[in-house]
Amino acid sequence: MDKTLPFTRDQVEKIVRNNPTPFYLYDERGIRESAQSLTKAFSWSPGFRNYFAVKATPNPHILGIMKEEGFGTDCSSMPELVLSERVGITGENIMFTSNDTPAEEFRKAAELGAIINIDDIRHIGMLKENAGVPDVICFRYNPGPLKTGNIIIGNPVDAKYGLTRDQIFEAYAAMKSAGVKRFGIHTMVVSNMLNEEYLIDTAKMLFGLAAEVSREIGIKFEFANLGGGVGIPYRPEDKPVDIKKVSQGIKKAYEETETQIKIFMECGRFITGPHGYLISKVRHVTKKYKNFVGLDATMANLMRPAIYGAYHHITVMGKQDNEKTFLCDVTGSLCENNDKFAIDRKLPEVEEGDIVVIHDVGAHGHAMGFQYNGKLRSAELLLRQDGTTKLIRRAETIDDYFATLNFSEL
Repeated sequence: MDKTLPFTRDQVEKIVRNNPTPFYLYDERGIRESAQSLTKAFSWSPGFRNYFAVKATPNPHILGIMKEEGFGTDCSSMPELVLSERVGITGENIMFTSNDTPAEEFRKAAELGAIINIDDIRHIGMLKENAGVPDVICFRYNPGPLKTGNIIIGNPVDAKYGLTRDQIFEAYAAMKSAGVKRFGIHTMVVSNMLNEEYLIDTAKMLFGLAAEVSREIGIKFEFANLGGGVGIPYRPEDKPVDIKKVSQGIKKAYEETETQIKIFMECGRFITGPHGYLISKVRHVTKKYKNFVGLDATMANLMRPAIYGAYHHITVMGKQDNEKTFLCDVTGSLCENNDKFAIDRKLPEVEEGDIVVIHDVGAHGHAMGFQYNGKLRSAELLLRQDGTTKLIRRAETIDDYFATLNFSEL
């Protein structure tokens, strides 16, 4: 079984003629359809908003699409705040959720009028001192042993993120005393979750906690940010998340809690993940103790398989219908033996020069790239709805790589 593609072999060959591999290619139509499916699923919820996680795909053209689809942005650093600002996303269309936060980032978030979501109770004093008391405040809750995480985000007990249950009550009381009138609550305990019931249970947990804090502290919550974490089917046999089922489960929990708060989310991967492709070419087919297919892409272009053991489907263009009998590791050219996109993967017979497509890289793909071994970050292209392509990030050059080095005093 192979995954489908939004382009043909002829189309991608034409793109490759004008754009040296490797490069990222994003499908605008698919991205918009995913965004619209989320918005439609939660249309029952007044004021629903998704804050697209900028860290997933930090490109102004992608953020421009998010803005057009009515999304805000979830930012966690100064560059992400500035990127949102340059795209025209400001004010409470930004949710600033960071950790180990420097003072200047709190100041910038306050300057933009962003909703500040605090990760550490000790940051309250730092925020007051450097950015003042905001109009609206939110705290990130870490449920600890009440929830389990996964390999990507870790076990909540071991995670550096969020306030404990006791700290949550203390934090809201402190901000009420400081004069804050508007409050939100947030959690994010899992990443790439395909289990709908887990996502629904997380919402139930947060609604329940909000009700408890409201009664005990005497505040009214304006919103609950359920985080992101909605997964995508990386493997062909994976079942996609039924976002309608998730929505209806959350609606039921919402009604049972008798809450009136707005529901926010911060989905990134769910929106762009399935609609990004790393386009590469086969450089070498090597037979040693096992077979190796060497690409012109490396883990510097896509590190998820190396750090998480993550599966990414691989299509050899023009050979989708061929029998997959060639057992191999698919590798890059870094001086690291874990520079592999796949291990013991069965592919069709592969030849040097074949165009290879690595699927589902639209989130946490290019964004996690690096420059080890002097590898240069690749270009990003947008496949527009009319079938044309647009360069939305050029490839780095050697001059870019050397730009920050001081050669003048050698």
